[in-house]
Amino acid sequence: MARVAEAVSRFIAETDCVVRPEWIDANGHMNLAYYVVAFDLATDALYDVLGIGQAYRSTTPYSCFTVETHTVYERELLVGERLRVGAQVLARDDKRLIYFHEMFHAETAERVATQELLALHIDMRVRRVAPFPDDRRAAIDAVLRQREGMPLPPGAGRRIALDRRPRP
Repeated sequence: MARVAEAVSRFIAETDCVVRPEWIDANGHMNLAYYVVAFDLATDALYDVLGIGQAYRSTTPYSCFTVETHTVYERELLVGERLRVGAQVLARDDKRLIYFHEMFHAETAERVATQELLALHIDMRVRRVAPFPDDRRAAIDAVLRQREGMPLPPGAGRRIALDRRPRP
């Protein structure tokens, strides 16, 4: 467990879970949908740290909607295995937030998957994109300052592509 803590020390939010039997697919490993479930739990934890989570949604007319994700599966997980997901913020502008999750096997500290996400800040009264309030921008900027000078995590900014040159 110490190796996992060391591997995820750069994160501002972390979540833990265990691969449940109902998460296993016909191939005998965790179904891709449940990686996304585990990442979504990490998003909830990250949003709470940033002050844009459930309490924010309950006390303001604002929320965040995820509009794009990029998930990479690097290693399979089996029933009963424990995992830890770490979250970090990569960038923001007035209305958007980019953040990144890394999932680790809890015993080996091996990275098993990543997910990069783009979220929009939404005014729920009109269900349209709206700027973050000043206090939330300041809170997110404080987190971003903590990672100044750090490289992007491996896989961040990745896109899906094939070499489209004709093959002989």
